[in-house]
Amino acid sequence: MAAWINRAERTVYESPWFRLNLADVELPDGRHLDHYLLRQRPVVLTACLNAQERVLMLWRHRFIPDTYGYELPSGVVEPGEDLEAAAARETLEETGWQPGPLKHLLTVEPSAGFSDAVHHAYYAESAEYVGDPADAIESDRIEWVPLADIPELISQGKIRAANTVATLLILVSSGR
Repeated sequence: MAAWINRAERTVYESPWFRLNLADVELPDGRHLDHYLLRQRPVVLTACLNAQERVLMLWRHRFIPDTYGYELPSGVVEPGEDLEAAAARETLEETGWQPGPLKHLLTVEPSAGFSDAVHHAYYAESAEYVGDPADAIESDRIEWVPLADIPELISQGKIRAANTVATLLILVSSGR
């Protein structure tokens, strides 16, 4: 199948978090359509594991869908920031735990038909408690959740964030 071609693009709205653009897209058959695009900074997330085969998770409320659930610590990459450094920073800020050496696990595009968002998932096989999280408002609680419980928590809808689901399912299926 031939590619769709972005012939022109203009910004409709911009904030520190995203840009909403309108593109003139040419379809393979020559037709044109207006297509809105959400341009976003990269996101990183980290799965910290411990010796008891537990993963460090946040229990939090997401006001947009009005749901509660477990998520991995995550956040946006600051301009010029290294992805791995951003993953470590976000983990420490949100949990108070400093991850051990980070390894890249996967990169996902959670909504490629609408957004250029790219999420980079890392994992660490250890973490050291440093103190209370700097961003304590990020979650209601921080827990070490058994990896063996992850599939059931996903089935129950207690883990809903796509980037967290993808990351944890890879860790579980790899026999971690």
